Amino acid sequence: MAYGKKSSQRILITLVAAYVILCAATCAWQRKLLYFPTKIPANAVVQAGMDHGFVPWRNPAGQIIGWKIPANGIATGSVLVVHGNAGSAIDRDYLAQPIHAAAVVDVFVLEYPGYGAREGSPSRKSLVAAAEEAFRLLPANAPRYVVGESIGTGVACELARNYPPAVAGLVLFAPYQNLAGVAQRQMWFLPAYFLLLDRFDPGACLKSYHGPVKFVVAGEDEIIGPASGLRLAGGYPGPKELQLFDRAHHNDVPGQPAGWWRNTFLFWQQHPPLP
Repeated sequence: MAYGKKSSQRILITLVAAYVILCAATCAWQRKLLYFPTKIPANAVVQAGMDHGFVPWRNPAGQIIGWKIPANGIATGSVLVVHGNAGSAIDRDYLAQPIHAAAVVDVFVLEYPGYGAREGSPSRKSLVAAAEEAFRLLPANAPRYVVGESIGTGVACELARNYPPAVAGLVLFAPYQNLAGVAQRQMWFLPAYFLLLDRFDPGACLKSYHGPVKFVVAGEDEIIGPASGLRLAGGYPGPKELQLFDRAHHNDVPGQPAGWWRNTFLFWQQHPPLP
């Protein structure tokens, strides 16, 4: 009996130790699990951008911080795209091209630190800092809109919180209430809610914003789940539109046609942010 009890205790201690090690490893490597950048050699990145219809977007120091499609004429505004956690900004022509076709606007796609050929490493702090630099570089004499995709919806909402009413409108594709809740849903067997370092919190950010927001939710979102985005939309008291694509998966919703974007511009323009 005593031997069996000791054996059970040893098994329990081993299991607990293994679980603690798993938690520690997840905590240490979580940014590798969260961000999936595509790297592009610096000597090839300009040509890669041109192949997707972009020209380089540089900051005053001459560094490429993203990509641009200039307006066909005198721009009536600008749209900043902050993308999801995989690939790079160059991949987002499926977002940028229809926006550009829908209105006479300059379209900018931010390249995150550690993505493409941009130096640095991704984190909430570095993504938000890069987005703030990019937003401040947009022409301030015309409306500035922000489009967020997946994890980028957290970045977009940070801009809305930090620059109201300069952000003239938002579109959030596959959004979430807070990233910690998404992490817990994905890693239900770990205390992921408490381990997460990069705590994007769109629900809290939007409390400081009163402009027009279009929420686009995938009904069969296998990564975020539709409930989180629906909660975010339901809790927003400002001007809003909610579009739920019942049978869409996570990556299905951002690729909308030019006509969809023309309606979005009308919605934005009908509800200018309060000063």
